[in-house]
Amino acid sequence: MVRRIGRTLAAFLLALTAGGLTVVATGTPAQADGCYTWNRNLSQGMSGEDVRQLQIRVAGYPGYNAELSLDGSYGPATTAAVKRFQQAYGLTADGLAGAQTFNKLYALQDNDCTPVNFSYAELNGCNSTWSGGAVSAGTAKANALVSMWKLQALRHALGDQSLRVTSGFRSYSCNSAVGGASNSRHLYGDGVDLGSGPHSLCTLAKQARYHGFTQILGPGYVGHNDHVHVADSPSRFWSAPTCGVS
Repeated sequence: MVRRIGRTLAAFLLALTAGGLTVVATGTPAQADGCYTWNRNLSQGMSGEDVRQLQIRVAGYPGYNAELSLDGSYGPATTAAVKRFQQAYGLTADGLAGAQTFNKLYALQDNDCTPVNFSYAELNGCNSTWSGGAVSAGTAKANALVSMWKLQALRHALGDQSLRVTSGFRSYSCNSAVGGASNSRHLYGDGVDLGSGPHSLCTLAKQARYHGFTQILGPGYVGHNDHVHVADSPSRFWSAPTCGVS
């Protein structure tokens, strides 16, 4: 109930500002839920954990063939990503993270910091402990969170229609059971497979190029004619020949 009230308040404030009325904020930004609250406005040149938390949530807005570094430093790339996020949601696109931007992020996140349209359970059909993969359970879960925010950006760009997740994190045993590659990004928590639904696989593969995924595999690539795989690989590799993605 508290979370819903917080989101309603955030939406109300956004509606007021969009309608041309000025909302004067006093003190720190309102906390929408139990996840995270920003206590200062952020802009280029600043650094800290609050910047990194912002970067996680705008990781899906780096631009074509780019990836946003989650380093806690508010540089030009973060400024550009914030601008794209603001543009995507009809906010003032100045690249400054203030009340409007934070309130929109509060409205978009659940109590556990996941975006409202995705969940940890959805990205982990293997085991709830997130253990047994190529990285620690904490790292795998953190990687999955970033991927979810990228998926949220992809979903919004495609008209806020649902995305069908068919696979996420896998332990080595789970990966072996489904015949996954020995170096699969699923083992790291950032690999996600998407099935067709409201959108064709090629639509998904093409649009994913704009949302920070360094690995995109889809139709035409061996073993990927029935899904699109997106991930955060250390090196860029896109291959969905049927869709013209390379």
